[in-house]
Amino acid sequence: MSLFKHLPQIKYEGPKSKNPLAFKYYDAERVIHGKKMKDHLKFAMAWWHNLSATGQDMFGPGTADKSFGAQPGTMEHAKAKVDAGFEFMQKLGIEYFCFHDTDLVPEGKDLAETNQRLDDITDYIKAKMAETNIQCLWGTANLFSHPRYMNGAGSSNSLDVYCHAAAQLKKAIECTVKLGGSGYVFWGGREGYETLLNTDMQFEQENIAALMRMSVDYARSIGFTGDFYIEPKPKEPMKHQYDFDAATAIGFLRQYGLDKDFKLNIEANHATLAGHTFQHDLRVAAINGMLGSVDANQGDDMLGWDTDQFPSNVYETTLAMYEILKAGGLQGGLNFDAKNRRPSYTHEDMFEGFILGMDSFALGLIKAVELMEDGRIDGFVKQRYASYGSQLGQKVRAGKASLEELAEHAIQKGNAPLPGSGRQEYLEGVINDVLFG
Repeated sequence: MSLFKHLPQIKYEGPKSKNPLAFKYYDAERVIHGKKMKDHLKFAMAWWHNLSATGQDMFGPGTADKSFGAQPGTMEHAKAKVDAGFEFMQKLGIEYFCFHDTDLVPEGKDLAETNQRLDDITDYIKAKMAETNIQCLWGTANLFSHPRYMNGAGSSNSLDVYCHAAAQLKKAIECTVKLGGSGYVFWGGREGYETLLNTDMQFEQENIAALMRMSVDYARSIGFTGDFYIEPKPKEPMKHQYDFDAATAIGFLRQYGLDKDFKLNIEANHATLAGHTFQHDLRVAAINGMLGSVDANQGDDMLGWDTDQFPSNVYETTLAMYEILKAGGLQGGLNFDAKNRRPSYTHEDMFEGFILGMDSFALGLIKAVELMEDGRIDGFVKQRYASYGSQLGQKVRAGKASLEELAEHAIQKGNAPLPGSGRQEYLEGVINDVLFG
């Protein structure tokens, strides 16, 4: 049964099209910067938002009907979501999806029943994947929604909760391997604290690291060869989360010897909540060799929480794709961890949200390539550090200079001159010129 039969296959019609159900910039087969656009932009559908989120918030119930013709909370509904999701992805030309375990099925009376339900639904999904060639980008476990996880999962003060989390992780990893996922994500939804007065931070971080190491060991033992990811987030729902930002997550991974198996899944809205730009966390991950995958969304500068909006800011997508391209691309993909606004509740709104996001990143890709080909920004940055091309500068860069040698150079020079203008306004003008010139 077609759930979206009243909606067309979404096609590329070009920038002049006024059709709301058509791509203006995302041309999947277009070759740009040596690859097809769809290979630069491995878009994925987030199971939780697109197939599950109804717009419910703390002030009222949901507005969107995500029943898809079945009773929510049943296995019939779980299968209806599969049918809806695959039809949706096919109509948009999306080739990947991501999931939490509890997105796929309602929890049973105990773990054994839930695991059986996951076996059944992943059989159903796997058959759909074979029919459509749609793939799993990554999986994860929801270790934050149930009341048992009020103090986190790996960071929980309860051994019983910790073991329950381990059981969920084990099954979610098995499901990800079964569906051929190329990554597995740890999003620490409640791995943090509300107050240090009742918290042993070192104890909790050591337990989180141990759970991650056990997960890696188990996954490798059953044939998983992909990457594990940490998805940094500074706050919400906890006041302070241990994976605060890219730099914090990298420090944690290196401290506990997890950096050989883990990379980062950078989310735009999480970076801005941490007080950074999206491109900042992308670059921090890239220069540390840990840029893995991306959750593509944006926040609202007027709001202080994780709004998970579809990306529309082309300045931001351009600078994000500029960072991604200069890093050699993504090993993972671009998952739309994004949801329609509560008043946008129709099936058409679901499609138009994805069209907006896909077009925004496609235009960002196009403009990022133009920025690189233009060369003014790269050229300016290279020239800004040109003094290090001198003999002494090269010794500094090679780690062969001494403090005495540098001090002698400074004494011979007298007072150091000003270092040269940063020309920020000029460079911002270059971006405007490329975007709109």
